[in-house]
Amino acid sequence: MNAVAGAVSLRQSAQQHAVPPPAPPAAPSVRGRPAADRLVGREGELGAMEAFLRQGLAGGATRTVYGTAGAGKSELLEAGVEAAADAGLRVLRCAGARGAAAAPRSGLLQLMWPLLDGPPPVRGAGPLRDLEELLLDGASGADGTPLPFLVLGALESAAADRPLLLTVDDFDALDAASAEVLAFVARRTAGRRLAVLIAARHGSGSGRRALLSGLPELPLGPLSPAQSAELVALRRPGCDPLAERELLATAAGNPLALLELPARTGESVPDLPPSSDRLAAALAPGAALLPAATRDLLLVAALHPDGELPLLMSAAARIGGTAPGFEAVERAEREGLVVCEGTGLRFTHPAAAGAVVHGVGPARCRTAHAALAEVMERDPVRRAWHSAQAAEGTDAGLAARLEAVHGDALERGEPVTAIRMLRRAADLYTAPEDQGRCALLAARLAHDLGSRRMARMLAHRALRHPLGPLGSLCARVLAGQQDATGDERRSWADPANWPVPEGPGEEEHALELARLTAPGITADAERSEALLAFLDRMPRRAGDPRLVHAMATVGGTRRAGVVVARLSAASDTHLVPVRDLERLGEAALLAGAALRALDLYRQAEHRCRSLGLDDRLPHVWLRQGLAHLLMGDWGQAGRSFARCGESAPHRGRDRLASAASMLGRLVRGLRAGTVPVVDAADLAAARHSVRFVDDVVAVATAWARVEGGDFTGGHAGLLALLTDPGRAAVARYALVPFAEAAEAVGAGRGARALLNRLAAETKETEETEADRSAPQAAAVAVDLSSPVAAELAVARAVLSDGQEADDRYGRAFAMDLSRRPFLAASLRLAHGRLLRRRREITDSRVTLRQAAAAFTVADARARVARITAELRAGGARTETAASGGAGPASVRDLLSAQELRIARLAAHGLSNRAIGEELGLAPRTIGAYLYRIFPRLGVTARTQLVAVLREVRDD
Repeated sequence: MNAVAGAVSLRQSAQQHAVPPPAPPAAPSVRGRPAADRLVGREGELGAMEAFLRQGLAGGATRTVYGTAGAGKSELLEAGVEAAADAGLRVLRCAGARGAAAAPRSGLLQLMWPLLDGPPPVRGAGPLRDLEELLLDGASGADGTPLPFLVLGALESAAADRPLLLTVDDFDALDAASAEVLAFVARRTAGRRLAVLIAARHGSGSGRRALLSGLPELPLGPLSPAQSAELVALRRPGCDPLAERELLATAAGNPLALLELPARTGESVPDLPPSSDRLAAALAPGAALLPAATRDLLLVAALHPDGELPLLMSAAARIGGTAPGFEAVERAEREGLVVCEGTGLRFTHPAAAGAVVHGVGPARCRTAHAALAEVMERDPVRRAWHSAQAAEGTDAGLAARLEAVHGDALERGEPVTAIRMLRRAADLYTAPEDQGRCALLAARLAHDLGSRRMARMLAHRALRHPLGPLGSLCARVLAGQQDATGDERRSWADPANWPVPEGPGEEEHALELARLTAPGITADAERSEALLAFLDRMPRRAGDPRLVHAMATVGGTRRAGVVVARLSAASDTHLVPVRDLERLGEAALLAGAALRALDLYRQAEHRCRSLGLDDRLPHVWLRQGLAHLLMGDWGQAGRSFARCGESAPHRGRDRLASAASMLGRLVRGLRAGTVPVVDAADLAAARHSVRFVDDVVAVATAWARVEGGDFTGGHAGLLALLTDPGRAAVARYALVPFAEAAEAVGAGRGARALLNRLAAETKETEETEADRSAPQAAAVAVDLSSPVAAELAVARAVLSDGQEADDRYGRAFAMDLSRRPFLAASLRLAHGRLLRRRREITDSRVTLRQAAAAFTVADARARVARITAELRAGGARTETAASGGAGPASVRDLLSAQELRIARLAAHGLSNRAIGEELGLAPRTIGAYLYRIFPRLGVTARTQLVAVLREVRDD
């Protein structure tokens, strides 16, 4: 609501209802107050508070603010108090006392004391004097009036002079007498210039909650992930990304937890969930008063949140010596700390785990970790972790166990746990080389998670120990070595200066060094060649995902065939970890093998689902969308980006959501043939999710120009990308639109020369890889087909003319393009245009309609419009387009109602005779219908109808 307009209306309302109106109160406005500025993500609640105050000023109102501990109820009340006081309302306040027995009527006395101690109201002091005698002296009123009516009369008398706002915080902790009286008053504000604002917690004081039943409520739920991130950025700037992600997960939208939870340092041993004095007092005020058995059970539950109740009870029994009974669970449930669900025990809030054990001493914490380790024979990861937390001093054997199982933690989607295990292993080892190895490995994992600060700290720690030449280089790159000169840093990042790896340990460091360095040297041809030469010196690790990814990153078009060959040789990808599947998928995309990339990303999606790694799914969907986009399958691309955009914000991945939104706009621009508008902020956010997103945007923009008919601009943009060695990798997916634009602007000769050069480069790298792989040819059959063979074949056919055209089109049609519908449809479009120029009109129409059907399924509206123009040029009835020349919205536009019914029945597997019996037609007539339907839909068999008709919905 506009603040000025609201103020005018509120003043008019105050003038109408004031009795008498000596000075009309200003309209209460919550926004812009100091308390309101602290309430991030509560815009709707602040608006509701303004409306409530306006209603109370006009003729009485009541609101009950409900929320969990730490939800911001007190801050919202404070914002209302500030606005009411500035608007001229008199504010009376009281609050319940938690953790102590409240004296009878203490809350009521706290609320009414300003009236009792102040000057008497203009309209008589009788009710106030009787109330004072009752509250202070314990005497009954002069006329025997019950206490609730005395309070209401006193408030009404005071409100006649000046409107009142009563605020009651922690209503569920008030004494019983005060709660009953205030609930009585809250139900009788109508007709009085009296506003009552009550705050209470969910799930506590059920008897008090019943007193407020039926009153208007203002619930305070948790903040959304985006709002939580905004609050952290505002109040805790400079938070490490890894610590921020953990903070957001633990706080679960609770504002107090977001502000109070201390960040884990990773140095505290034994490990205990973080909390603070204020947070523990809010979330678990009575935890210290619980019986010892209940406290032991809560301690092991906090240290192992995913444990089942029998296991936790067994561990708790090892702490106190006796097994806790179910009464221990019931006591914790009554306190509102945990919820028992079947055999599971979960805390009512993730931050409550730290609150209930806040202040537990190290000795008792080690005992609890040791007890958990004893009962976890079937979980080697957790057993090793708890054993390490229970240990004191050094233990090389335990450190080796931690290092050995950290990979299992990674595969289970627990990278933070893996980092902590490696850090603890470095503490437990006695040999300096073991300590350095674990610290460096933890630094690499922290770098992959985006925690540059932790990665630098761990890398500096690793450099204090012997690492080997390549290990030291890797640690220096991660540490940044702020004290090093620019020349020293460039030498670390120059593969020409790297020594040959000797031994498995140095090879491992070499692979990580290559992976870290490759993205930063793609624009440097000399260092890129040096890195490729360095990778070639590790034939035993040729199929390692990190090596393949680094080669694809810096190799560009020169090593595309090599990358695809090594991807094809990796047949056991079902055993590859998810993070390596994603690396291989990106390598396939950069090498031009989008289909292979799509297969790898789908495997990654299945693996994430089977392992419960739901947080990785938006990341995988984004890359699936990229593969679909570059293949021209824009319908699937749009759906993948939409899935990512819908799920990413709920997991706190706002940058990923921005990338999905921007890429979705690119897809819509390609469909319609309009140049997409790219927001600079979205592009900057997308760079954190997709390293080569700038190239994707450039290619999609030029491609969209071609789709929209701007062949000059599209040709210039794609030509610049294809001739730039550093950016040609993504541009190769647009060879066909490049050829179409070149033909349209009369630049066919130059385009053919570029395609020939690209084909020659690809062939040269294939032959080189074949020679390199000759010793292993008997063991592994390597497919060395060009990753851009299909694009090259179709693009060459588009640019062909004269006698070579039939040969070019014959080669292209002979290729299997069943999984490349955009290429197949583009080939038919070009061939249909060629046939029309040759005046083979009938064949031209059939071919063009097949192309139209495929483009319609892909929702390539601009392409369908071009085909409509081709058909009109050939004198055909343009049944592929609606009136006005707009492209069809679905397959339904290509077929009549009868044809669509027949196509659906055929897609369900019915024979011509069965379809005829269903529709009352002869089998021969059904055959004639299908003869006309197949070319229009671009299919040659009944089995293909299922995919084409999938998106057609019933009326």
